[in-house]
Amino acid sequence: MKHLTTEEIEANLGKVIESPKDNGVLELIVRRPKEDEREVLDVGELDTEKGLVGDDWLTDDGNLETQIAIMNSRIIDLIAQDKERWKLAGDQLFIDLNLSDENLPSGTKLQIGSAILEITPQPHNGCKKFVERFGLDAMKFVNSPVGKQFHLRGIYAKVIQSGTIRQGDSVKKV
Repeated sequence: MKHLTTEEIEANLGKVIESPKDNGVLELIVRRPKEDEREVLDVGELDTEKGLVGDDWLTDDGNLETQIAIMNSRIIDLIAQDKERWKLAGDQLFIDLNLSDENLPSGTKLQIGSAILEITPQPHNGCKKFVERFGLDAMKFVNSPVGKQFHLRGIYAKVIQSGTIRQGDSVKKV
């Protein structure tokens, strides 16, 4: 699949930054049972100690500040070009919500289903796998000043109330 150029990404940025500031939608849940393995879930369990139950976060990192990786569904839809490829980004939750610091500063709480997450200050910058899967221009763009402003590569959160989440659940600030 051809990777998008910076110009192609910029041309579609308006749609991305118009994501709702509240009452977003959980578009996709992805569990990573092992490195480079992905399972798309209709329903997931978020746990304060385990993160997304069945995900390798605990064995991979175990840092509560990076327990749950969240990416804006509009930007991944743009750069992946096919929903089947979203899971390759490596994030667990893809939501249609404005992820900017202005809208979701560190400490903000989000309710998804019966779970509550808290946004952490840990930066989410991507890695060489992101470049391999989506191209150098995509990586440079999500890490550009505007990309950083809107957290286009994503944000991290930790689970502060365990609960069940489902694709299509609303995402609300609490």
